[in-house]
Amino acid sequence: MENYENKISIKAWAEEDRPREKLSGQGRRALTDAELIAILIGSGSRTETAVELSKRILHHYDNDLNKLGKASIIELSKFKGIGEAKAISIIAALEIGRRRNDSEASVVEFITASKDGYNIMRRHLMDLNHEEFWIILLGRSNKVLGTELISKGGLSATICDPKIIFHAALQYQASGIILVHNHPSGNLRPSHDDIQLTKKMTAAGRILEIGVLDHLIITDTAYTSLGDEGLM
Repeated sequence: MENYENKISIKAWAEEDRPREKLSGQGRRALTDAELIAILIGSGSRTETAVELSKRILHHYDNDLNKLGKASIIELSKFKGIGEAKAISIIAALEIGRRRNDSEASVVEFITASKDGYNIMRRHLMDLNHEEFWIILLGRSNKVLGTELISKGGLSATICDPKIIFHAALQYQASGIILVHNHPSGNLRPSHDDIQLTKKMTAAGRILEIGVLDHLIITDTAYTSLGDEGLM
C-alpha cells in the first residue's frame, strides 16, 4: 500500500506550486490537467492533496479527459476524497468544455459530404456509454431540417423501427434522411446488422420517395460513412 505519512497539505506547498495561485500568477495555460481538476474539487484528504487526488483519478482513466468525461457520479464517488458534490463539479466542468467546443464549430445548414453529418451529430453522441440511433432530416438541396432521436439501447445495440423513422421523415416533409448511430466500444467497423439495416431502410425509402443518403457510425473521435464505403 502506498505510504502517505510524508504527504503535506496543499496549504503547505510553496505558493507558486498551488493550483489557484499558479493560475492567477502564471495563467490558465500553465496548469496541468490534474491542477485544473484540483481547483474544481477544492481540497483533498488527510492523506493526499487535491492535486495528488486529481492525479490518481486521471491515472485511473489513462490520463484521458475523454474517458473521464464518460464517468458517472457513482463512479467518481468511489474515489476516496470525492463525494457527490465534487463528482458533480468535475462532470459539469467537462460538459461545459465539450459544449464550448461544439459552439465554436460552424453551423451546418446543408449536407455536402459525410463530414457535415458527423459535425452535426457528434455533440449528441460523444461520451455515451450506451448506443443511440438518430436521423438527420433533409429537405431540398440537402438542407438540414432537423435531427430526431429514434431510440436508445444498451452498450452494444439499439432498436430502430422503420415505422418511427419514416413517420418522423413524413412529419418534416423530408425528401431525404441520414441514419446515424454510435458505437460506445469505439469500433468503427459496421456490423452485419448495420449493413442489413441500411439496405432495408434504403429499400423502404424508395417506396416512400424519401432517400436514405447515408448511414454514419460515430465514436468519440471519428466516424465511418457506409455511403463513402459503398455499403449502401
